[in-house]
Amino acid sequence: MTDVPWLVLMIVVPAVGAAVVAALPAAREALARQLALAVSLLVLLLAVLTTVAFDPGGERFQLTTSVAWIPDFGVDFALGVDGIALSMLLLIGVLVPVVVGASWRDTPLPRPGRPARSMTAFWAWLLLLESLMVGVFAATDVFLFYVFFEAMLVPMYFLIGSFGGENRQYAAVKFFLYSLLGGLVMLASVIGLYVVSNSQLGEGTFAFDALRQLEIDPNVQKLLFAGFFLAFAIKAPLVPFHTWLPDSGAEAPIGGAVLLVGVLDKVGTFGFLRYCLPLFPDASRDLAPWVLVLAVAGIIYAALLAVGQSDMKRLVSYTSIAHFGFIALGIFAFTTEAATGAVLYMVNHGIATGLLFIVVGMVIARGGSRQIRDYGGLAAKAPLLAGVFLLAGLASLALPGTNSFVSEFLVLIGAFPTRPVFTIIATVGIVLAALYVLLMYQRVMHGPPRGVLLVDEDGAGDHDPADHGAGDHGAGGGATAVPERGAGGATAVLEAPARARVLAVRDLSGREIAVVTPLVALILVLGVYPQPLIDLVSPAVEATMSDIGVDPGGSTPAAPGSTGTGGTD
Repeated sequence: MTDVPWLVLMIVVPAVGAAVVAALPAAREALARQLALAVSLLVLLLAVLTTVAFDPGGERFQLTTSVAWIPDFGVDFALGVDGIALSMLLLIGVLVPVVVGASWRDTPLPRPGRPARSMTAFWAWLLLLESLMVGVFAATDVFLFYVFFEAMLVPMYFLIGSFGGENRQYAAVKFFLYSLLGGLVMLASVIGLYVVSNSQLGEGTFAFDALRQLEIDPNVQKLLFAGFFLAFAIKAPLVPFHTWLPDSGAEAPIGGAVLLVGVLDKVGTFGFLRYCLPLFPDASRDLAPWVLVLAVAGIIYAALLAVGQSDMKRLVSYTSIAHFGFIALGIFAFTTEAATGAVLYMVNHGIATGLLFIVVGMVIARGGSRQIRDYGGLAAKAPLLAGVFLLAGLASLALPGTNSFVSEFLVLIGAFPTRPVFTIIATVGIVLAALYVLLMYQRVMHGPPRGVLLVDEDGAGDHDPADHGAGDHGAGGGATAVPERGAGGATAVLEAPARARVLAVRDLSGREIAVVTPLVALILVLGVYPQPLIDLVSPAVEATMSDIGVDPGGSTPAAPGSTGTGGTD
C-alpha cells in the first residue's frame, strides 16, 4: 500500500470533483450536493487508507511523492506526511462530509432585484477548498507549500463573499487582505531561504529536508523567521492579528465557518511547528518570550471579549482565538509534552468547535437570529438539540472526559516547567471559558421562553421556521433565507405580545442527528482514549523538538546558538 500515491489522490479527487460539480447546470443543485457528499466520503476513505499505510515508528516523512516542477529554480511537486500532517488530513477527511451534511439544504440570502444564487457553486468551491487544504499540509517543498497557502484564500473568499450573511462582502475582503498580506511577507522569506541555500549548497532549493540542514546566521534567521511568523500569526490568528476572524466567522455560512476555524486556521500553528522551529531554531528560541506574550494575551483578551458577545457566531469565533493561544503556548514552551498537547489541541479544537458552530447554526435555523437575547427556554422544546449544544460547549471548555481536556492538560503540564509565569496566567482562560460557554448555553436553552419563541395568538409571527425548511437552511447560518432579527440593535421580539403563546420548535431531524453523531462520538472516544492519536503524532513532535535542541526525554531547550538551524533525525 505504500506504493500507492495516496496524497496525490487526496488532492486530485476533490479537485476533479470540484470541476465536475462546477460544470453542472445551476438547476442541478440536488445532484451537485450528492456528488459533493460522495467525493468527500471518498476523500475520508483515502485519509483512512493513508493512515493505515503510515508507520508511526518509521521515517519522519512517509508516502512521499516528488516530481520536478520548475527545475531551473529547484521547485518540486513534493508531498509527504509526518504524524502531525497526517492528523490534520484525518481532520479534513472527517469535517468536510459533516459540513456537506450540515449545509445540505442551505440557500443563499436573497438578492433584491437579482436572480437567486445557485448552491451548485457552493459545493464546487467546497471541494476545491478541500483539495487545497490537503495540499498545504502534505507539501514538503516550501515553495509548493506557499502556493497552496495562498490558493486556499480563493475558495474561502467566495464561500464567505457569495454565501455568507448580510455583511459577507466586508468580511470576505477583510479575510482576503489580511491573509494575502501575510502571504506576501512570507514570500520574501521564502526567497531569502532560496538565496541562502544557493550560497551554501551551490544551487537553490526549496526542499524542506535540505533547508533545515542549513547553517544560517542567527540575525538572518530572525529576519526570515519574522516573515514566516507574520503569515502564520495572521492565519492562526494570534492577537493582535486576529481582527479578521470574528467578522469572517460571523458572516461565513456555517459550513465555511467550521472549515475556517477547524482547519484553515490550523495552517498557522502547523506552520510554526513545520517551518518556524526546524528552519529557524535560534530565532525561535530567542523570540519565544515575545510569542508567548501574544499567546497568553490572546487567551485572556479573546476570552473577555467572548463573555461580552451577544452574537453567537462571533462568540464562538472569539473562543477559537483563545484556544489558539493555548496551542501557541504549547508550541513555544519547547517541551515534548506541551508540543504534543498543542498538536492534539489542533485536532480536538477542530472537532469540538466544529460541532459547536454546527449546533449554533441549527439554533439559528429555528429562530432566524444570531443574537443570544432572542432565545430562551429552547431546551424544553428541543432537548436533543440542547444536549448536543451542551456537549459541544463542555468540550470547548475542556471538561474532563471530553477530547479537549487531554490536549489542554498536556499543554499546561508540559509548559509549566519551562514557562511557569505564562502557564499560570493562561489558566485564567480556563475559568473564563467556563463563563462564556455556560452563560451562552444558559441564556439560549434555559429560563422562560422569550424572543423568537413567543408569538402573538392572533397569528402574527405564528409559524415554525422548520415547516419551511429553515431547520435545514439555517445550518448555513448566514446562508439562509430566514431574515435575522436582533442584529445590530434592539428588536421587537424582545417584548412579549399582549396575547402570547410559545412557538413549537422542532428537535433534531434525522439528517441533523447523522451530521452531529460522528463529532459527538469523536469527542467522547478521544476524551476517554486519546492514545492512538498521541502515538501517531509523538514521533513527529519529538523530531521537531530535536531540531531545536530539545532532548525528547527532557524538557529543557538547548541554549541559544548551541545548535545549527537544522537537526537530524
